[in-house]
Amino acid sequence: MRVHFIAIGGSAMHNLALALHHKGYHVTGSDDAIFDPSKSRLAAKDLLPEAYGWFPEKISEELDAIILGMHAKADNPELLKAEELGIKIYSYPEFLFEQSKNKTRVVIGGSHGKTTITSMILHVMHYMEKEVDYMVGAQLEGFDTMVHLTEDNDFIVLEGDEYLSSPIDRRPKFHLYQPNIALLSGIAWDHINVFPTFENYVEQFEIFLNQITNGGAIIYNQEDPEVKRVVEASTSLIKKYPYATPAYEVEDGETLLETNEGPMPIEVFGKHNLNNLEGARWICQLMGVDADDFYEAIATFKGASKRLEKIAEGASTVAYKDFAHSPSKVQATTEAVKNQYPDRTLLACLELHTYSSLNPEFLSEYQGALDAADTAVVFYSPHAVEIKKLEPISEEQIAKAFNRDDLIIYTDPAAFKEYLFKQNLENTSLLLMSSGNYGGLDFGEVKQLLG
Repeated sequence: MRVHFIAIGGSAMHNLALALHHKGYHVTGSDDAIFDPSKSRLAAKDLLPEAYGWFPEKISEELDAIILGMHAKADNPELLKAEELGIKIYSYPEFLFEQSKNKTRVVIGGSHGKTTITSMILHVMHYMEKEVDYMVGAQLEGFDTMVHLTEDNDFIVLEGDEYLSSPIDRRPKFHLYQPNIALLSGIAWDHINVFPTFENYVEQFEIFLNQITNGGAIIYNQEDPEVKRVVEASTSLIKKYPYATPAYEVEDGETLLETNEGPMPIEVFGKHNLNNLEGARWICQLMGVDADDFYEAIATFKGASKRLEKIAEGASTVAYKDFAHSPSKVQATTEAVKNQYPDRTLLACLELHTYSSLNPEFLSEYQGALDAADTAVVFYSPHAVEIKKLEPISEEQIAKAFNRDDLIIYTDPAAFKEYLFKQNLENTSLLLMSSGNYGGLDFGEVKQLLG
């Protein structure tokens, strides 16, 4: 099969390209810019475009399919040529469904936690030597790619993102998978640029529930009131299994999970991650892994990349980076680190980087999100606000939104870095939360702070 990717350089897109190449497909692609790690990974398989840009001459009737990435625009020259020739055009999620129509589809949805839960499930399956197809939004230890597709595996585990499918398909990705087994971890308003009201956002999860096949199952976090309400109101012909945070305790910076065999030390920590773990346990049970085997496997799970990832540790200090950017996740992550190291000072730094977080109307959602931190710092780039064509945000608006009189705010990357590197981090936990990099911060250099 001959497949051409329009916008091949994206994190998800290049991983799908690699998966199809591994499966034996003839893969080509285009993009106007490609950065590492996508660039080097594509180059290693001879899939990197010879030149950047869009080339309609690449599109011919010899192609079996086009896969269209979100980075492309609706007037993309290659897309227009494909439409003119009548070539089948798939969005990323459409193509994944096409590849998994004859498999048992397990879809992990929710505003937060879905990458971690999907990663936990895949870690357990890998540990138990159970082969499954998958798509996950982070690089995992022991896995070469974030997408894996075969003809033979019975199960496919898909991270169910609620963002849009493609420039010409405005449906949320997770509406297209039609799960046999689904999980819903939490609902907290996000993607304000696409879903302008909370009610509109919640509606996407109601539609997701309606997409579950008749006789299928939904595993849901009953501690999230909106999830509980939406699932229990659903009239779909599906089985409903609630889950809640399991019993655990923290001793001397180590989290101990209560099991039938007694307390078991685990690598991940924080109430939200223990809640994620219980959701993953339910899914694994429906995939044929019993509780004892699950606990044995999950004890070795160290976390998904950029999800509460330990980047440095000293005698009395530790540094973590986390992808957290939505208010609920920022609060959960900050509380998790403080609870794990209650006797240490917590220095929590948050970059406002996404469209939603830089929207003046959305800022009030962050009230209380950094309350667990002893010292709280917020960084944002006025230039990023300009690029996203949003209303300007003042430091006063941010201070009011977080409702902390002692909030430290930086808008200049050099000034933020200077502040960070002047800190005495003895007996301190440093938490860096962002989906960006604070205007160019080298996280490798953070190790120097810990001596």
